[in-house]
Formats: sequence, C-alpha cells, structure tokens
Amino acid sequence: MSEKIPSRDVTPDPVGRHVPGETVQQEMYAKRRHIYVREIQGLFQRLRRGANWALMLLFFLMPWVPWGDRPAIWFDLPGREFHIFAATFYPQEFILLSWLLIICAFGLFFITVFAGRVWCGYTCPQSVWTFLFIWFEHRLEGPRHRRIRLDQQALDADKLWRKSAKHAIWLAIALATGVTFVGYFTPIRELVVDLPTLEAHGWSYFWVGFFLVFTYLNAGWLREQVCIYMCPYARFQGVMFDRDTLIVSYDEARGEPRGARKKSLSHAQAQAAGHGDCIDCDLCVQVCPTGIDIRDGLQYECISCAACIDACDSVMDRMGYPRGLIRYTTENALEGKPTHILRPRLLGYLAALLVMVGLFAWAVADRTPLSFEVERERTQLYQLTREGRLSNVYVLTVRNLDGQDHRYRLEASGLPDLRLDTDRIEVPAGATRRAVVAITADPEVIERPSHPITLRLEADDHPRIALERETRFIGEIRR
Repeated sequence: MSEKIPSRDVTPDPVGRHVPGETVQQEMYAKRRHIYVREIQGLFQRLRRGANWALMLLFFLMPWVPWGDRPAIWFDLPGREFHIFAATFYPQEFILLSWLLIICAFGLFFITVFAGRVWCGYTCPQSVWTFLFIWFEHRLEGPRHRRIRLDQQALDADKLWRKSAKHAIWLAIALATGVTFVGYFTPIRELVVDLPTLEAHGWSYFWVGFFLVFTYLNAGWLREQVCIYMCPYARFQGVMFDRDTLIVSYDEARGEPRGARKKSLSHAQAQAAGHGDCIDCDLCVQVCPTGIDIRDGLQYECISCAACIDACDSVMDRMGYPRGLIRYTTENALEGKPTHILRPRLLGYLAALLVMVGLFAWAVADRTPLSFEVERERTQLYQLTREGRLSNVYVLTVRNLDGQDHRYRLEASGLPDLRLDTDRIEVPAGATRRAVVAITADPEVIERPSHPITLRLEADDHPRIALERETRFIGEIRR
C-alpha cells in the first residue's frame, strides 16, 4: 500500500499571505478575503468549460425532452412513480436507488485515489455554477484589475449599471435553476405556465424560491467558502490520497529560487545565474478560484481545476521556458521515484465498482415489473362451505409496474385440489388493485392446522412477468 501524503492548510489570512515554515495560529474560520479570480485561457480551461457547458445544457434541457405523453425524466412524487426514459421505478424499488448511490460513492473514491479532486474542478455543481457566475462577472465588470478598481471606487452610474446587470443575470440564472430543478418533479411545460399565473402548487413556489436563493448565494457570494468550509469531501479526501495520486503540483526543485528577471534572459542564462524557473509573477494565485498558492504544496483547498497549470504554462511560453513547472503529477514523480498506477487500493476500488455496476445492471435488467403482496383475512381463521370444503380468504395487493395494462392469472399450490373463486386480475399500467380471493381445500387432505401454500401471479400476455408469494392455509384436522 502506498504511503499517504499529507496536505497543508495554507489558507491566506485577511492581512497577508502565509509564510511557508512560519508557525501560525489556525482558526476554525478566518474572515473572508474577497478573491478576484483572473480569467485565463488554456487546454485545461477549454476542457473544463466544455464539460461545464455540456452539464448545464443537459441539466436545463432534460426536463423539456418528451417521452411519449410524459417528460423523459420525471420524478412523480404524488403518483409515486419515477420515470427515467423507458424505465419506471416505484418506492418498493428504493433499494435500487440506494445501490446506485453506493456505486456513485465508490466511483468517486476510485477517481479520487487515481486523479485527486478532478470531480470538484470539472463536474461538481458548485464549481460549474460558480464558474458560470464568474464568467458573466468577467463580461460585465471587466478583467481582474478593473474589478478591483471598480469595487474601490465610489458609487457612480457606471458602477451601478454594471453591478445591477451582474446581479440581475445571477438572479435570472438562479431562477432558471430553481424552475428547472422543480421541473424534474412537476412537468415543466405546465410549471412555466402555472408559476406566473399563480396556479402552481405552493410547494413548487417554495422549492423554486429555495433553489433560487441558495444558487444565488452559493455561486455568487459564498463561492470558495462552500469548497473550503462547507463541503465534507474537502475534509476527507486527504485520507484517500497516496504518493501515486495524480494531483496539481508545483515542481519546487525546478522553480526555486524564484524571482523576477529580465525577459531577455534565456533559460540557460537564468539557470547559470542561479534563478529557478518561477518568476514569482503570482499569476497562479490570481487565477485560483479558492485563492491558494499552489507553490506552498498540496492543500485541501485545491479543487484540481488546473487553472494554475494553464496560467503557468502561458508564462513559460512567454519566457521561452519549458512547460510543466506546475502540472498534473504525483508526489513520487516529483521526487524522481517511479509512479505506480496499478496499486492495491486503486485496484480494490475498481474491482468493487465493476462488481457493483454489473450486479446493478443485472438487477435492473432482470427486475420484474410487478408488485404482489398477500395477507390472510384475520377476522376468522377459516369457513366451511356448503360443499363441505374448507375456505380461507386472502387480500391480494397487486401493482402493475409496467408501462402497459396486464391481465394476470392467479394459481395456488401446496395442497391437492386447491380451488380459487377468482383466478384473473386486471390491472392498468402503473395502477394498484386490491382483490379478495377465497381459496378452498378438501378437508380430507388437511394433516395439520396450518399448511404452507404458494400463490403465483403471472401475466397472460407475458409469462416472464410472474411472482410467487408464500402464505398459510388454516384448516381443521378431522382425523
């Protein structure tokens, strides 16, 4: 097992930057220092923006995609039906949801051990919406230095319209987010008509308002505070990293001693003069959405968005130096040691993940779209019919979990010559029917007061849709 690597908390204090090696009193929560994120271009930012736009389009468009006479994805809470394209799930199948969440957890563990917090940097909703808000902030208030100057200047017409436009767009995005989220639970084509006419359900207004407020706060105001102080993943990720985990790192051996120098100085001349490759431009700090300095080492605040890599590579290009001073690498690679990709912990997570995904896929494919419960009538143990047969009464609850109507055939076994007064039950698609069924048996075959019997329910038009339930037949011993 690879040795776990430590991470350091170097969150800047509100006065100045932390000095490496200096002993400081770390508070549980430091007063926030506003972070003005600088916009940067580069390979990883193109990948991140592409992933962000794809995820947002998927989120905003899916409620509008029709599937027959309903949305393709619709969690119908009043009807207790959860539609995902052609499949319909019901509360009785909640174990499948639990299973799916466990699979997602193991998938996150596997990705974290392999490549650190790439989930946070590229696909986490908090990061996706935060980067979207920052993108509009850049468009309306200008580059980093202009935003700093804008916040410092007195309120005038220019500042008023820029700030007003920014917050109006943030609120519009937050409102669209709230409406879209509720649109997964209420058909969105009806929702967007009912909301402005005040005909929507009260809970719809509540949840739209809830997500409007918290999207606006989290992505617009709190931003890195969510990643640093609120997200539990930031806290336990450290125990999952090892020296072979792919992380964003600064090559200290190559970069130090850092310092400014003339651009005309070639790479070889800079090295001969005792300079490291880092020119101490602080661009890696200015582009970081959580405001950390990656040169201070591995920190739990780093969300692996690689903005600092693109920023540093752009500086290296301008200076004529090799890229990769800040890069995706491992602790072992930085120390000149071999990196082990296939290691026990990673293989263990991968094996568990593949097994669970396989079993989940089999369970979904093999699921029977039928729910069938049997309960004996408890008001009396048994009756004696006019023909002299013993009769037990059962209450059957049948739910058709399929997308089409079915007529089911009921059979009983376990005792000779069992007879049913009802052997056919019709249930529309997605509906539930209760049926009272009397089953009779010849008293001569009763050998004990209680016999196990089996009831089988099978669809006439689809023999694969069938379930069996065991119950008891109560009788009187006449021997």
